[in-house]
Amino acid sequence: RIVRGTTPLDMALTKEKLIGDYDWGALCLPTVPWSKSTRKMPFFARNDDIPILVAAVMGLQHCFAMIGGLITPPFVVMKFSVAFTDVKLQQYAIAASLILAGMFTIVNCLQFKIPGTPYVLGTGVLSVLGTSFTFLPVFENGISAMKADGVDPEDAYGKMLGTVLVCSFLEIFLSFIPKDKLRRMFPPLVTGVAVMCIGIGLTGTGMKYWGGGTVCAEVAWKNHASAYDLVGFGSIVQNDTWKGGGVSTYGKILPIPGTVCGGKTCCEAGDVALPFGSPELVGLGFSVFVMLVLVELFGSPMMKNCNVIIALFFGYFVAGVSEKCVGSECKKFVVDTKIEAAEDITFLWAKTFKLGFYGPAVFPLLIAFLVTTLETIGDIGAVYDASEESVESDEFDKSIQGGLLSDGVCSFLAAIGTGMPNTTFSQNNGVIALTKCASRRAGVACGCWLIFFGIFAKVSGIISAIPDCVIGGMTTFLFVNVFISGLKTVAQVDLTSRRNRMVLAISLGVGIGVAIVPYVFADMRASYGTSPFFPCRGPFRNEDDCTKAERGVRDGIVQFLSTPYCVGTVLAIIMNAILPPDMEILRKDPPISENKA
Repeated sequence: RIVRGTTPLDMALTKEKLIGDYDWGALCLPTVPWSKSTRKMPFFARNDDIPILVAAVMGLQHCFAMIGGLITPPFVVMKFSVAFTDVKLQQYAIAASLILAGMFTIVNCLQFKIPGTPYVLGTGVLSVLGTSFTFLPVFENGISAMKADGVDPEDAYGKMLGTVLVCSFLEIFLSFIPKDKLRRMFPPLVTGVAVMCIGIGLTGTGMKYWGGGTVCAEVAWKNHASAYDLVGFGSIVQNDTWKGGGVSTYGKILPIPGTVCGGKTCCEAGDVALPFGSPELVGLGFSVFVMLVLVELFGSPMMKNCNVIIALFFGYFVAGVSEKCVGSECKKFVVDTKIEAAEDITFLWAKTFKLGFYGPAVFPLLIAFLVTTLETIGDIGAVYDASEESVESDEFDKSIQGGLLSDGVCSFLAAIGTGMPNTTFSQNNGVIALTKCASRRAGVACGCWLIFFGIFAKVSGIISAIPDCVIGGMTTFLFVNVFISGLKTVAQVDLTSRRNRMVLAISLGVGIGVAIVPYVFADMRASYGTSPFFPCRGPFRNEDDCTKAERGVRDGIVQFLSTPYCVGTVLAIIMNAILPPDMEILRKDPPISENKA
């Protein structure tokens, strides 16, 4: 006879197991900026058995903390590099990214021992994985070069995925090298430069989205007074001209790519078309920044953990209730056609790509995997600090090895699953610090939430309907945080050292310069092979056009030189290796400053 309340199910569903006695007020009540009272919150260690509701809520916070950064790389690549008008493809990329990140996060938090070896897969702490920003410029540049060479955009994306499959073995190999040796090979001076260059390059891209969209930004020169009379605007006034509408005559320069509105190259936001940098577009993006500040001033700890997604949806709401009116005709900044077009549910491989290989992207991808390797070591150390665990333990060394292996293996599997490479996310360390919850169960719950949001494709539909200018307000904030992470890393070194300052000046000088003016080496949009630095065709090429082999070499060199973190990181590695240490100054008397003291 079974006594009620003693079965495993009854024991699992007790109030203590389900809800517990957690102080929800400390987590959810707003902050009063002038208050001097201190909140008291319980601390949950990484192996604590926390109630199901607490795990679900904590996991949801981690999900919302990473979802803004998680959806950005696949959305940007699919929309601006692969298929500008294929909304379903963009939605699938977002969904696949969410599902993959969810599965990889669960594996990473649980940690699995590799049979017959002392090695593990996963960190065994609350450490989440997601699509990495580091690979975004490599994918954009590679796909752009292949498209210009006549490769179908979807096939170009498949070639990038195939190249990732090969290059991911670098991080798998590095996972078996002791972390101390890796740090000696690539000290904070080098890794800080790499991360700062990534952040600087991406922040510029974020501003392009903020002004109306990256494609729109790069063809806005056609509105310049010096070029305007050469562009074939003519009598083109229809907003859907770029989609195949009627065109009467063209001048010397095609007005597309881009939307043509009233004789100008414009950006689309819903039914509205405005020139790049219009105050309406900038204002919608700025609404995201306003909400970020308000959440930081008045938000509860839970709201601060979810500040990016709250600010994004606030900007989305503002865009949704806004209209652009000319006379009696009003048009909306947000339309529901993309949401209606989204599938109800989806999963991996609902869309597939033909895998291939693209040689010119190998070196940039290897640099990217090296950078993410070193970032992961720092991120896992930050997780241990936030979790109040010792970094001088064997468990920490095991987490580093398992985390790097997880990054490499999951990036490999992500490419198999049609997604971009995955790596450890650092912003979730702040969630642990604010909530005082380091339990791995919260990480597993986060993974479950991500899978849930990915499978229900209407979520992707909602995200894909957000105007580019609103996405830009969010991504600019996210991207500049990448730069700040690099700045924090560089701050670990002695910046009064002449040698260190020389390394920084040379590597950042070229890295930042290329981020600001990429066309010193790279081709301009829709002008493949014409860069004066290494022309393959066009007015600067005196011989016949490049052969296929020459184009491959040329593309590799141009991609390396025009990718800020590639050229900046390599210069930092070289300068760090060849520059001698600072001179040791011998004095009979202490410096004058010390005498005055």
